[in-house]
Amino acid sequence: MSEDQDPGPSDDEVVDELPEDLNLAEFVGPYTFPNNNRRRIPAAIYIVIGLGCLGLYFAIGDSSALVNAGLAVGGAGLALFGVYGLIAGWTLRIDEADALVTASTQVGFAVGHASAQQVWHGWLSRPTWRILVYSADNPPRRRGIVLIDGVSGEVIEWFSEENPEDWEKLDPARTALTED
Repeated sequence: MSEDQDPGPSDDEVVDELPEDLNLAEFVGPYTFPNNNRRRIPAAIYIVIGLGCLGLYFAIGDSSALVNAGLAVGGAGLALFGVYGLIAGWTLRIDEADALVTASTQVGFAVGHASAQQVWHGWLSRPTWRILVYSADNPPRRRGIVLIDGVSGEVIEWFSEENPEDWEKLDPARTALTED
């Protein structure tokens, strides 16, 4: 390496840190899931670009090296994908709190720990809540999973069972942070 080249930061100077929105030390409130209808913005952009490509092809035709049938195929593909994006951009009407209430009434036991995850269901990509629930017992005796439509609030599927995890070997006084 020559003298005028910068070697860059040393390994001691490189610091790995979490992005601000993932730093729990600066947590200021509950997380709000973004609405699924944000998909409509890029969908509209795809449609505009696709129609622009098609318009350019039909205006100029195959007489140019830059404008040819490939541009028309690409434009049609973008426009069709944009239409799908508009259709799949459902508005999320049910939030995670409402989905948790629906899940707890569906499984038939008092819910202790629970986890909500937003997923998409079917070809039309409907927003769906996947709620994993455990009973309020310590240790939990039952567990269940409930899929709830994020647009209508209807239960799509659900399953509940006795918790098959073996808790007998665990000492309740131990935590994950203690070492043997």
